[in-house]
Amino acid sequence: MNIVLIGAQGSGKGTQAALLTQTLAIHHVASGDLFRKAQAEKTRLDVQAKAYLDRGELVPDEITIAMVLQHVEKLIHTRGILFDGFPRTVAQAQALDHGLQRFNRKLDLAVYLNVPRTELLFRLSGRYICRAKQHVYHQHTRPPKVAGICDLDGSELYQRTDDVGDAVQTRLDLFFQETIQLLDYYRVQGKLVEINGNQSVDDVLAEFLATLRSSSHSIDKFSVPAWQQDETTLDLRLA
Repeated sequence: MNIVLIGAQGSGKGTQAALLTQTLAIHHVASGDLFRKAQAEKTRLDVQAKAYLDRGELVPDEITIAMVLQHVEKLIHTRGILFDGFPRTVAQAQALDHGLQRFNRKLDLAVYLNVPRTELLFRLSGRYICRAKQHVYHQHTRPPKVAGICDLDGSELYQRTDDVGDAVQTRLDLFFQETIQLLDYYRVQGKLVEINGNQSVDDVLAEFLATLRSSSHSIDKFSVPAWQQDETTLDLRLA
């Protein structure tokens, strides 16, 4: 099963993607992680992408598409992929469809995490991330035990450049003006479902799994996922 997760910055895509890939035993492909990896390794793509990222702007399609499809090619024998942060534009969605076809795969479902803009701004303005493993904290709703230090690995917490000032407004403007067009693209294909992202992490996950079960691309038809092997484990995770 191949799924696209659509949502604005701060909608909780990364959190849900981590839970879903573990629960369904599929592979997580996050464009943001690929960009950060490129920056850390100082690849050619870093030089091309960094200026856009620092301004909170979308990286041009040709750079993003090349990076993602290059990574997807390495995963052609996996049981499924969850795309997080890609595609962001209709052109990217079309390129993904064509790329998957080359690997004899297809996209099964596009899931939109719907969160109001006011809530997104609140989440982003107080969001801090650890440098080591990208664990997420919030100064109001989930502060670390020691200010500026990750509870889990002791690394420094920082705010992303596109989470502050004009950059965060620019990023949200881009999403609601451009990325939102993806909804129509996938709706026409009959692949779009919408989930209320303005609820607890556990409730979002529960709604997501219920949606997958009831959709025409049911996870039951895919194969036996991890959570079906032990319903008690899932119940505890969602408690």
